[in-house]
Amino acid sequence: MSVLLKPYKIVPGRRGASRFYLSDCRDVFRHLPAHSVDVIVTSPPYNLGIEYNRYEDSLSQADYLAWTSDWVAAAARVLHPEGSLFLNVGAKPSDPWTALDVAQAVRPHLRLQNIIHWIKSIAIDRASAGAAAGLSRDLAVGHYKPINSDRFLNDCHEFVFHFTPSGSTRLDRLALGVAYQDQSNIGRWRAGAGGVRCRGNTWFIPYETIQRRDRDRPHPATFPSKLPEQCLRLHGLSRIKVAMDPFLGLGSTAVACARLGVGFIGSDIDETYLDEAVQRTRDAVAAAGPPKTRKAALRVDKAKGASA
Repeated sequence: MSVLLKPYKIVPGRRGASRFYLSDCRDVFRHLPAHSVDVIVTSPPYNLGIEYNRYEDSLSQADYLAWTSDWVAAAARVLHPEGSLFLNVGAKPSDPWTALDVAQAVRPHLRLQNIIHWIKSIAIDRASAGAAAGLSRDLAVGHYKPINSDRFLNDCHEFVFHFTPSGSTRLDRLALGVAYQDQSNIGRWRAGAGGVRCRGNTWFIPYETIQRRDRDRPHPATFPSKLPEQCLRLHGLSRIKVAMDPFLGLGSTAVACARLGVGFIGSDIDETYLDEAVQRTRDAVAAAGPPKTRKAALRVDKAKGASA
């Protein structure tokens, strides 16, 4: 990082510091060396008229996509050749093309390697779950915003686009492994010898229940810290020295990095959000406990991922 851009705050962590910048992310990108960031996990403004403190989320479609191309080009320059950009983009039922248009704007700069579906709410019929699930009734879990409409469905899903420089970045797929329901698969499939399989590209991650939005989640568009945590684990913790979120918000990615002991860079143009992100990161560092050796911590993280 160039000395010309000084951090707003620095939070020491278990195995790396978190650096926060009160700045437009494009200014931060300009001061970073090429190929210096291993993973970027972020959720930029959606251009859906969301009410942020400072940012006006209502550009023309052409200007918004040009802006997207601009910051992604800057991100691609600093991304490691074997790096990953996990890009969370939402939409609204009356404007369903938004997320796909954003993905197309990234296309000239990076390859789309995976599409992950972040499921925020899901209904599971008892009969469909099968007897092994042990359900006594139909199950509906998670959080969603109800839509009063005779045309559109409730929106219970968002995209997480996984972009990489070449489209061939190696992943630690079993870091998010799930146990086989049918144990006979362990012997049937060569990859099933460990008793777990790849989680796949549908991730059910509900929001944490809160009491007051203005106090507990004072930002109009956040994601749970478990979402960036799973992205980081999937990329492979042993290959991450520095992760980044250029649209930091309340700091969910910073919190995930603090828990996992990953060095972090974050930026936001809103001081109120940035202060909240810094405090949440400090709390996460304190909750994580004293430093471990990197090798021992990776073994613990790997074991947790396999049992998820």
